[in-house]
Amino acid sequence: MVMSLACITLGVGLFVVTQATTTGFERFFIKTIVGTNGAIRIEDRIQETLRTMEAERGNDASGFVVEVKEGRKYIQGIQDPALLIEAVRRFANVAGTSEVLYGAAEIRSSFKNEAARVYGIQLDDHLQVSDLARQIVRGYLADFRQTPAGTLVGIKLAERLQLEVGDSFQLQVGGEVRRYRVSAIFETGIGDIDKDRVFLHLGEARSLLRRPTGASFIQVNVIDRDRATQDAAHMEAVLGHSASSWQERERTWLDVFRALRLSTSITVSVFTLIAGIAMYNTLALVVMEKTKDIAILRSMGYTRRDVTRIFLWQAAMVLAVGALLGCGLGAAVTYGVSLMKIRIRGIFTADHFIVAWSGWHYLSAVAISVVMVMAASLIPARRAARLEPGDVIRGTAQ
Repeated sequence: MVMSLACITLGVGLFVVTQATTTGFERFFIKTIVGTNGAIRIEDRIQETLRTMEAERGNDASGFVVEVKEGRKYIQGIQDPALLIEAVRRFANVAGTSEVLYGAAEIRSSFKNEAARVYGIQLDDHLQVSDLARQIVRGYLADFRQTPAGTLVGIKLAERLQLEVGDSFQLQVGGEVRRYRVSAIFETGIGDIDKDRVFLHLGEARSLLRRPTGASFIQVNVIDRDRATQDAAHMEAVLGHSASSWQERERTWLDVFRALRLSTSITVSVFTLIAGIAMYNTLALVVMEKTKDIAILRSMGYTRRDVTRIFLWQAAMVLAVGALLGCGLGAAVTYGVSLMKIRIRGIFTADHFIVAWSGWHYLSAVAISVVMVMAASLIPARRAARLEPGDVIRGTAQ
């Protein structure tokens, strides 16, 4: 019983901890992605491609032409972003939109040259669809707002070029070279973004990239991010532009997190399985040792169901104590883990363990324990219920 109690406690506690950490990191990753690249991105215009076929009505009748859809053609960019933004804002779940223009450039400092991607934005609009304000680690957005030649530079790019706030650098697009100033440095935590992204004012980006009209994409923020996939499909059908949700763009990483959460659940559930085996062995031994007592109970009028309940209640009491201790252990360890320092850089930035507090983790852990332990306890309990007083007296009980 002690071994079974210990395994139930460990199984429930570790299940809660592993689910809290894996779910916490997954939610933090989603928050980082949505806060950087938006919940929905609307890009290229969709054009249906048609093929004409000639058909004949008969020997003497003139032919006619049939148009058949062959597929889709994507025309890069957005020609009239203002009109499209007006249409997007009519969707009920939309919380904000930002017109973005981007292009490749070479960035030069006094230290070295690097490849970069220039993103032209209207700051106030972009703050509504991203966490850019919270991602500033050096400098101030107010400086960027007030400086026409100001820029926001990713932290990895700034480190490689040895740039600090207030330093100047050059951007080259084609044969044109212009000088800009670092107004602030941002860190999204996503390595691929922090190493090459530079934000400019939209008007300055148009001039530098020589694209006086149009936009590369529209970044959209939504009220309920879980509905982003349905909203993106609706927008694509209505607006005639490709629209991708954050779930579609990050499907690979989301699958990785789901697989990790499932694998840890299976691994930790081994403790609960051991608890069930221990409970089975304990109750089986009790049945063997208490055959005469069971026979006496049966002779006093106890039914088979009553005997089964006695053993199941014994297992249930151990299970209840173990589950309660396990939930307490899980909550305590989860809190302790949340205080542990850790340095993660790559798909997001974290300096300590990220945990998620959810009642479903505790309910799931207890449910798994109930199923495994009670299923294992049912076999010896039913065996005890099958004992007959006469068989015990004759010594033929099985």
